[in-house]
Amino acid sequence: MVRQGTMRALALPMFVALTTVVALTTVVALTTMGGAAAAEEPKFPNWKGQWITINPRLGGQVIKFDPTKPWGPAQQAPLTPEYQKVLESSMADQARGGIGNYPTARCLPGGMPRMMAAPVQEYVITPETTYIITGVELRRVFTDGRDWPSDALPTYQGFSIGRWLDEDGDGVYDVLEVETRNFKGPRAYDASGLPLHFDNESVFKERFFIDRNDPNLLHDVITVYDHALTRPWTVDKTFKRSAERYPHWGQFFCTEGNNQIVIGEENYFLSADGLLMPAKKDQAPPDLRYFKQTPQ
Repeated sequence: MVRQGTMRALALPMFVALTTVVALTTVVALTTMGGAAAAEEPKFPNWKGQWITINPRLGGQVIKFDPTKPWGPAQQAPLTPEYQKVLESSMADQARGGIGNYPTARCLPGGMPRMMAAPVQEYVITPETTYIITGVELRRVFTDGRDWPSDALPTYQGFSIGRWLDEDGDGVYDVLEVETRNFKGPRAYDASGLPLHFDNESVFKERFFIDRNDPNLLHDVITVYDHALTRPWTVDKTFKRSAERYPHWGQFFCTEGNNQIVIGEENYFLSADGLLMPAKKDQAPPDLRYFKQTPQ
């Protein structure tokens, strides 16, 4: 006969072994389930490379909101009467040598939506954030499920929240929907001074997607909701992926070679020899009260 103590001694290792087997089976099952769930999650699209903005000059500036129309009044923006006058005043001031309602002339960031007309772009996609790089300006599109923050500081590019969609059900995300708000200003659509409302309460809604017939053509269908407009304004911006395996990434800073000098409410011009000169006919010099005056 096997003594009771011996049976207990034999049962303990068997219990430990059985427990270990059950635990391992559970881990394997959970790992398999987790792997299966992960496999069912749609994959992120391939938007790598350099994207060149399709934005022909059409007899004027490259930077414009609607790429199918010339800049300025020819954009046919649905402005309110008040902001139509802002545009007219801006262009009249520019005709006299001023910068009008175009803050980028003094090297302030273009912000939204002007930055989306930059000549080249790059998209860096991570599960939590998609980064849109347009030269020296950067947009972060948060896709981690967060809500709108109550304490975010206004910026020229705004605060963007997005979500990925697999609309054709092929297991790969094909649309990025984005909403952007929380701006600071001043901002303008283009160099004519085509204005956004000075309250900076603009809201932009975008749908980014690859063209169904061309895997190297990216669309950004963007709609502006702004108090300077009589209705929402929608355009389709397009970008062509560069065929270069190693594209050249240039660098441009507005402050390099910018001859516009803004002092107070007036803009002046910096001459080739580095001297301040008037930008408008009969323009008064700036106030020099804090400089030591040398008797003539």
